[in-house]
Amino acid sequence: MALVNALDLESLRCFVHAAAQLSFRVAAKACALSPAAFGDRIRRLEEELGAPLFERTTRKVTLTAAGERLLPQARRCLDEADRCRAAVSSDEKSPYELWLGTRFELGLSWMVPALGALEKRCPERRLHLYFGDTPDLLPRVLRGELSCMITSARLTNPGLSFARLHEEEYVLVAASSLLTRKPFAVPSDAAAHTLLDLHTDLPLFRYFLDARSAREVWQFGAVQHLGAIAAVRARVLEGAGIAVLPLYFVRQDLERKRLARLSPKTKLPSDWFRLVWRTGHAREAELRQIASELCELPLR
Repeated sequence: MALVNALDLESLRCFVHAAAQLSFRVAAKACALSPAAFGDRIRRLEEELGAPLFERTTRKVTLTAAGERLLPQARRCLDEADRCRAAVSSDEKSPYELWLGTRFELGLSWMVPALGALEKRCPERRLHLYFGDTPDLLPRVLRGELSCMITSARLTNPGLSFARLHEEEYVLVAASSLLTRKPFAVPSDAAAHTLLDLHTDLPLFRYFLDARSAREVWQFGAVQHLGAIAAVRARVLEGAGIAVLPLYFVRQDLERKRLARLSPKTKLPSDWFRLVWRTGHAREAELRQIASELCELPLR
C-alpha cells in the first residue's frame, strides 16, 4: 500500500508522454517541464517502482519490458484519476486526454490540420497523436496504450468497437505529362509503363484489378515498391509511373491538372475510414463524440 501511495500521478503522466514520444526532449515540452526536471521525474518513478522503464542511448529511447507492462496500467490509472476529478467537480467538463493512432499520410494531411478545430469544439479534451501502420497501431489499442485508431483496414476482432468516419475512394492516376508520351487505355498499354505500389502483393493496384474483368492481363514493363502512400504519390508526380491512390490524397493534384485520372469509367472499390477502440473503453462516450466531429471534417 505504501508503494501505491508513493506513486505520483504527474510522474506517471510524464512516463506516458515519454512512452508515446520516445523522446524525453519532446515529452518534456509537452509536459511544460525542463528536460532536467522531466528526467528527474522519470528517475524517481523508476526508483519508486524498483525497475528501469526506459533504455536510453545517445540515439534513441525505448521501453524496457517493465515499461511495456506498466504503460497500459498507467494509462488506466490516469484515466481513473480524471474520472475521480469529474465525479466531484462542479464543472462537468473536466480535462481529459485521448491518444489517437493514425497512419502517417492521413495524420499529416487531415488530423494535424484538424487539431485546432477539435480543440475549439472541446477545450477540456487534450488529443495526442501516434503515427504508425495498422500492424503497429492495433496491438497498442488492444493493450490500452492508445485510446483509439483511425484505419480503413477490415478488422474482425470481437474485442473492438468502431464508428464510421469517411468513405475512402481510390483512383488510378498518372502524371499528365507522362500520358502525352505513353497512353494508357487498354491492357496492352501497360507494357510501356512502370507500376508504383506499396508492397509485392500490390495492395493499391488490386483495387483496379478487382473492378476489371478477370480475363484481362495487365503486364507492366516494371514494378516499383515504395512502402508508403506519400512516396508513391511523389513518384507519380515525377512521371515515374502510374498508381492507384486514395482520391482525397490526390484531389488537389487532379484539380490542378498535375495528375490525370486513368480509366475514369472504371469504378474502383472503396473502403471506409473508421475510428476503432477497445470494447468497454472507459471513454467510449467521448470516443463516439470525437468520431461524430471527425465525420464533419472533410478528408484532405
